[in-house]
Amino acid sequence: MRRLIRKSDIFLAYVLLQAAALGLMLVDAAVRRSLAEPVLRQRAEVVRVLGLTDLALFTEARYTRNPSLADRHSPFQEHPLSLEHFPSGSVVSPPSHLTLPAGR
Repeated sequence: MRRLIRKSDIFLAYVLLQAAALGLMLVDAAVRRSLAEPVLRQRAEVVRVLGLTDLALFTEARYTRNPSLADRHSPFQEHPLSLEHFPSGSVVSPPSHLTLPAGR
């Protein structure tokens, strides 16, 4: 006798596969965190000793205060074709991760 595969069986297999993938991602995150722990402790100590806050290069616009946290469109919040109206925006180049082609 031939047994048909029910949709619920397919769904259950899909859910189990996704749960396994999530578990692997959590294990990978824990491993990476444990490997990076010495560097994180060292950086935390430097921040504590020097009393550092968030990096602030300029005080004008939020995308010039910390360029690594800027997104592609933050200088153009008012309008996509608006001109740069903060002088520091022309001094600071965009972060390298914003100038790479998409998908890299």
